[in-house]
Amino acid sequence: MYSDTDFITSSYTISVTEGRFQWSAPSNIALVKYWGKKDKQIPANPSISFTLENCKTITQLDFSKKESNTDFSFDLLFEGKPKEEFKPKIQKFFERIFEYCPYLKDFHFIINTENTFPHSSGIASSASGMAALAMNIMSLEKALCPAMTEDYFYQKASLLARLGSGSACRSVKGQVVVWGAHENTAGSSDLFGVEVTDIHPNFKNYQDTILLVDKGEKQVSSTVGHELMHNHPYAQRRFEQAHENLTAIKTLLATGDIEAFIKIVESEALTLHAMMMTSMPYFILMKPNTLEIINKIWAFRNTTQIPVCFTLDAGANVHLLYPENVKDKVLEFINKELVGFCQNGQYICDQIGMGAKAIQ
Repeated sequence: MYSDTDFITSSYTISVTEGRFQWSAPSNIALVKYWGKKDKQIPANPSISFTLENCKTITQLDFSKKESNTDFSFDLLFEGKPKEEFKPKIQKFFERIFEYCPYLKDFHFIINTENTFPHSSGIASSASGMAALAMNIMSLEKALCPAMTEDYFYQKASLLARLGSGSACRSVKGQVVVWGAHENTAGSSDLFGVEVTDIHPNFKNYQDTILLVDKGEKQVSSTVGHELMHNHPYAQRRFEQAHENLTAIKTLLATGDIEAFIKIVESEALTLHAMMMTSMPYFILMKPNTLEIINKIWAFRNTTQIPVCFTLDAGANVHLLYPENVKDKVLEFINKELVGFCQNGQYICDQIGMGAKAIQ
């Protein structure tokens, strides 16, 4: 069992004074949702997600030794241009992780980041963005502490990413990641995500087409939504259900039972939004077109027996999940029946990926 103190860097030598690293990290889509958290970005229940491939953040980190180590020093560029409004979030992130990475104040950083998906698409970039930045910071730590193991590198990267954005800890490694202590998942932890490797060929290259229903900013942030679980009347039963569904879905991913997988995934998506609608204050993040798409998916699946299902994040967009061998038929269905419910007819095709990657 790991504790926070296992990841505190207590001794290091400034053996490098300047340099550059670059990493990409993907977004992810939870199958069993986490909703509600404790202090220090600890989840109230475990979750499991597909790591994506195409929707990712690419971040370059330039660093140089500075004279004074009294404060954090960094410039932030988004798509090559200064982005001052993003800086407070990075400042807060550095403050959160400083106890684990005390070398941060020894350097000036230039952080240059971009997304492969449109910034205003309604796809949360915090998971991919914080994971990409965490990978770069761990590359610097690896240069300062060359003896670290690969397991430690990825576990700590996931821990750091979590402190920037909870779900970011699931974007470090692929293809399927569990985050949160779970009695039926060996090595699982509230501190970092762990990869699940027992995956049936039925789920190889599983597809995720993201239907962009609403690209605007949510009226209730995920942070506020998580906090509303503290006094939620159904919270405890929901946390128990998440544990049960995680056990079940891991078995289905291993055995290849897509039909049973669909039932849990869709139930989890609707349960997430049910918790929002029954909190106090209550709120609805789905839009009318979200419901139209869900009903179209159910009708299409019942008529064709093609195993396509939906899941939702804390927003209005719909993730369409399906095996690779039915891709052509599903894309035909999207273009014929669903694209009209998407804002400006937009959708993004993605699939299961392998996690963060270093860019040479």
